[in-house]
Amino acid sequence: MNQAIRNVWIAILVFFTAIMGSLTYIQFFASEDLNANALNNRQLYRDFDLPRGAILVDGKPVAESVESDGDFKFQRVYHDPELYSHLTGFYSLTFGSKHLESVMNAELTGQSDSQFYDRLVNMLSGGTNDGASVELTIDPKLQETAYNVLPDGVQGTVIVSNPKTGDILAMASKPSYDTNKLAVVSGAQATTNMDKILETTGLSPNINPAIGHLIPPGSTFKILDVVAALESGKYDLDTVIDNPNSVILPGTRTPLGNFEQGICSGQSRAKLSFIVAQSCNTPFVEISQAVGQDALRDVTERFGFGQQLQVPLRVTPSVFPADMSAAQLAQSAIGQFDVKATPLQMNMVAMGIANDGVIMKPNLIKQVVASDLRVLEDPQPEQFSTATSKEVADQVTELMLGPVQSGTAMSAQIPGLEIAAKTGTAQIGNTGKVNSWITGFAPANDPQVAVTVVIEKVDYNTGHNLTGPSMKKILEAVFNK
Repeated sequence: MNQAIRNVWIAILVFFTAIMGSLTYIQFFASEDLNANALNNRQLYRDFDLPRGAILVDGKPVAESVESDGDFKFQRVYHDPELYSHLTGFYSLTFGSKHLESVMNAELTGQSDSQFYDRLVNMLSGGTNDGASVELTIDPKLQETAYNVLPDGVQGTVIVSNPKTGDILAMASKPSYDTNKLAVVSGAQATTNMDKILETTGLSPNINPAIGHLIPPGSTFKILDVVAALESGKYDLDTVIDNPNSVILPGTRTPLGNFEQGICSGQSRAKLSFIVAQSCNTPFVEISQAVGQDALRDVTERFGFGQQLQVPLRVTPSVFPADMSAAQLAQSAIGQFDVKATPLQMNMVAMGIANDGVIMKPNLIKQVVASDLRVLEDPQPEQFSTATSKEVADQVTELMLGPVQSGTAMSAQIPGLEIAAKTGTAQIGNTGKVNSWITGFAPANDPQVAVTVVIEKVDYNTGHNLTGPSMKKILEAVFNK
């Protein structure tokens, strides 16, 4: 073989190796990224003709693919869509997928690791890769109650969880929308429907408010202040603290006062029991300076602030600011300045206190079931963090009884049920609007559920008259009171 032929042969071999290497890379290494690429319409069109698995609540589908006589063999259909839209998300030929439809896409299309054997058998036999069904931890009656306690026309969220397991029993928000309108095959109709949905103030199909809205938590944040204070050893339940009607923020001329319509002025010096029950602000200026921002930040991080979390939906990390001045720290201690939290974050705060200081990882997935009813995935309770000690958690629980018994959360009272809770009102600049909160758990001596309610961007009276009564209605539904 002369040199010219040898060079040609080597060149052919190099090109062949490069082609096979590229194909191997695409098929085995890059396929997942290519399939997930928003510009890859071929994958979406292919999947639209497959029997996609259902999303189930209590064994019944809230999202399923049904046979169709249209351009595709199957059509995605959503049941009670307004109750579940922020959880299921949508599966759209025009807009792709969102929320659980996106996060659980591998399971729903039969492409997850746990379905590898099924795919192998189907490849050899010529069978179809049926998607698995994903069953949620949601309780349908609680979900309906949570949705209905929120009046139409408000922006609000309700979360109910089991603090002992982390299971999310209800997660509902308003405003909501009909996911079926985005599942239509016609791109023009889907676009028109999306434009109409986006006209609603505070509504985006791309955001689940319960895990995606960062909201100043107001005085619900004081739960974390109290944890830090008790852990510091500088305060206990018998410590008497100055409680003036107003104080000047450190290093400024700016006053910070107690709520004018409250009864904090009844005690110029008070114990934590009175301060927490009536949600007095001024003592937390002293507490924040005595504890310090490093210790307080450590507490917030243990409770979940700044942490990455998937339930399996991705949760936007909550924010406790860094490098604050003394005045900014004092404002942060009452859940203002640049402190921001998702509703799920403040539910996790309640969960941690309820569960002896241990936060269980929030979870929406009960199980993943194959088309032949084999259980492919069965998530077990998982510890997220040890947020504080049982001793401190018990003391904070005792303090959280006060708001319901004789303080700012009396509207949540239920005879025969001991409830631990903390309210919060976060002012929104000079708009006259507030974010109104309540978070807590019941029964206080053996917590079965943690409940969080937040009403966004309303006047004080509207928020105050919704949060406590909403918690009451939810707990009545839980305990059949």
